[in-house]
Amino acid sequence: MATRSETDDAMMLAALVAARRGLGHTAPNPAVGCVIVHRGKIVAVGHHARAGRAHAEAVALEKAGRRARGSTVYVTLEPCCYHGRTPPCTDALLMTEPARVVIGCKDPNPRVAGRGIRALRAAGIRVDVGVLENQCADIIRGFGQWVRHGRPWVELKLAATMDGRIAARGGASKWISSTPSRRLVQTLRARVDAVLVGIGTVLADDPRLTCRARGARQPLRVVLDGELRTPPSARVLRGGASTLLVCAPGARTARRRALEAVGAEILEVGRSDRGAWNTLLSELGRRGVHELMIEGGALVAASALRARVVNGLTFFYNPRVLGGDAVPMIGPLGIDQPRNALRFETRSWSLVGEDLVWHGEIV
Repeated sequence: MATRSETDDAMMLAALVAARRGLGHTAPNPAVGCVIVHRGKIVAVGHHARAGRAHAEAVALEKAGRRARGSTVYVTLEPCCYHGRTPPCTDALLMTEPARVVIGCKDPNPRVAGRGIRALRAAGIRVDVGVLENQCADIIRGFGQWVRHGRPWVELKLAATMDGRIAARGGASKWISSTPSRRLVQTLRARVDAVLVGIGTVLADDPRLTCRARGARQPLRVVLDGELRTPPSARVLRGGASTLLVCAPGARTARRRALEAVGAEILEVGRSDRGAWNTLLSELGRRGVHELMIEGGALVAASALRARVVNGLTFFYNPRVLGGDAVPMIGPLGIDQPRNALRFETRSWSLVGEDLVWHGEIV
């Protein structure tokens, strides 16, 4: 455990703010932030901008220059200790001789996994680990899932009324959530590498699934479309972002050719929930996708939950009621006893506009 102080918390919080600038841009690397403090003042701030560019520590050390010697370095993730596209960050730190390095969380990458910490301590540098650990670990949740299991972190995001309905009985769903919540969704999209919906959402709403947050990289758009019913004119196939249509084996060749002609990629998966999801997530992992956000609809949400592939959940609840004849937020799960219900652990909740936003993780 780290030796904690209010200063350590404040400086690590500044490093976290820097790290968040890289979210959605750094895969297959993690988003990392670094702050260097010399004689009680911040002299440099750096973050990892994208794969292939300098890591956060290297950016901050270059900015700090001679003031890095004898300083305290705050970094959200354990410095790397191996040669990749860039030199090891431990080497850069050893060359500049800081007095102390404060680390938010250890690197889950087996190639590091404490080796960076040991290298710094072996050189006589004081190293403290675990300052704002949970917040730092959350920043790299997708990287951790990817580096350990070769597949992305899966976040299920749904917007519903207080009685858990995502559309009126006729299917109309615009708009369940408030304008501030819809702006927040753009921020969530800016963090992830891919967004996913089912064919029902495409046919009902014709969404673009692009990210309108300023400076954001466009996520890969994924549509679960077993029979390839997506119209070639659908907006999800336009807008400058890539689209992957996931279909069942034997989907009609003519439809496949028409969709490929307008730029769609096609992936065939099995028909069982678990098998199909495992194939899809493995393919996304192969593409370097760290975080996938499922955005709907009810049947897709139920399929992912039945397959036990969901890691986190973000639910937007609007203070309205649509009633029992409206569309439920999650389709059938086949659970016959309350004791068998899927259980989640609350991580946070907040008010955004008039909506209650709840975030949890699978127990």
